[in-house]
Amino acid sequence: MNGTIRVGNLFGIPFYIHPSWFLVLGLVTWSYSSGLAAQFPLISGGLAVLLGLMTALLLFASVVAHELGHSFVAIRQGIDVKSITLFIFGGLASLEKESKTPAEAFWVAIAGPLVSLLLFGSITAIGFATPVSGPLAAILGVLASVNLALALFNLIPGLPLDGGNILKAAVWKITGNPYKGVVFASRVGQIFGWVAVISGVLPLLLFGNFGNFWNLLIGFFLLQNAGNAAQFARVQEKLTGLTAEDAVTVNSPVVSANLTLREFADERVMSGQNWQRFLVTDDGGQLVGAIAVDNMRSIPTAMWSETQVREVMQPIAQSTTVQSDQPLLEVVQLLEQQKLSALPVIRDNGVLVGILEKAAVIQLLQSRTQPNPA
Repeated sequence: MNGTIRVGNLFGIPFYIHPSWFLVLGLVTWSYSSGLAAQFPLISGGLAVLLGLMTALLLFASVVAHELGHSFVAIRQGIDVKSITLFIFGGLASLEKESKTPAEAFWVAIAGPLVSLLLFGSITAIGFATPVSGPLAAILGVLASVNLALALFNLIPGLPLDGGNILKAAVWKITGNPYKGVVFASRVGQIFGWVAVISGVLPLLLFGNFGNFWNLLIGFFLLQNAGNAAQFARVQEKLTGLTAEDAVTVNSPVVSANLTLREFADERVMSGQNWQRFLVTDDGGQLVGAIAVDNMRSIPTAMWSETQVREVMQPIAQSTTVQSDQPLLEVVQLLEQQKLSALPVIRDNGVLVGILEKAAVIQLLQSRTQPNPA
């Protein structure tokens, strides 16, 4: 998934690492090992690097704990956690779907910062309550401060940060519309993104100072992800209330299982239609399989008049179909998750309605966004 490396599972949740994480791991290790060597000249260079690496890994463990906080609350709400990924800007828990209520969305969002605050308090208490000193005390101080910073930074009220999801839940509660919450929190996220970009660009342009270069990267990250969230929310709102049947292609590629291959070729393949795959139905209109034009090559043309479509068709798994009354938004998400371009749409009794294509969904969205004529 996007070049990430799967390294195992965390409490049953797939755990991935993006290649950019290794760059950050090296930079953090070098930074903290240099700091420790300067602060404690008596420790050797090798030990400083080892302690720097340990500090870096503990910091990323704190990020993982933060994402597990989100994940465990989501799981308690019946939401599947598809993965946790570490990347250049921290971590990301990918959830199967959104919470059902604003309150549930709030608790999923706040869980991560609460875990970070809990770690800050616990590590600080350990530092005061135990006789730890020297490099270990310095490492504890770093861990405590980073967890506090992680909590406070994520509480910035703009998407895609946790504070943005908290703001989204609040607007959702006030307006009763989850998509208005996403759009509003995305706009706030873009504002913070521009602030971060400007704070990184100005010192660079005026003084040639790269000290705020990280702000520039974070700003672009916020701008891109906040914009994507707002765009997706608008799409979701347009799809609300629509079902799979609303997007079925008119004159879908459907043939009867009783047709001979010769009839199939004359009526459908040679009629100028560009379809390369057709859905097959029985006498009752129920979906029984699919036939591709290439499947006909396995049968000699001299036998086409004696061979029926049912003898050549391939079965279709029930898992690759959708119900006609299924929300269109769920169908779009299914197309994206399984990387499909089309899905057969059937009724509860198995009768085929037609085929749903990505292109048809796009056309439907365009028709709903065009202004009505006066």
